[in-house]
Amino acid sequence: MRKNILLMVLAVLGVVALLPRISGAANGSGDSEADRIVRGYQIAPVHLNLKGRDRTLVGLGSYIVNAQAACNDCHTNPPFAAGGDPFQGQPEQINTAGYLAGGVEFGPFTSRNITPFEEGKPAGLTFQQFKQVIRTGHDPDQEHPQISPLLQVMPWPIYRHMTDRDLKAIYEYLSAIPAIDTGDDD
Repeated sequence: MRKNILLMVLAVLGVVALLPRISGAANGSGDSEADRIVRGYQIAPVHLNLKGRDRTLVGLGSYIVNAQAACNDCHTNPPFAAGGDPFQGQPEQINTAGYLAGGVEFGPFTSRNITPFEEGKPAGLTFQQFKQVIRTGHDPDQEHPQISPLLQVMPWPIYRHMTDRDLKAIYEYLSAIPAIDTGDDD
């Protein structure tokens, strides 16, 4: 029964043809990539633009961003909407108005807007640039050269160990979320 429901959901998302390629697809354990893709769509806090996007990667990217990497905690200011802070015992409500638009201050550092900029590129970066930032921590904007050429708060030393597929999924998801113009983006 669970497998049939999962297949129906994936059919709606347009990824049924990819099921044979997804390891452990629909095994019912909740541990397969297919289960993570479905869960990613369930927990995405904002409307996703799926036009021209790899729907499998968008779902997987949502799962990584929203269930594993805690991107909202640092890249959304404030992370939760009024009355929706689970740390205050309230039912969780993500701040969708500022979702991943940056602005959280960490001493001299401020988290970046990672929503799509020009041509739908997250933080204005191509996938190769994005991957380079995550793999090396190199700050493409050199905002704090007096401190370091590396991102000091972003946990890139952990994220750099993600697979290329995981990074591509994150990038594809970030390309699908709404752009938020904070006026600080170049």
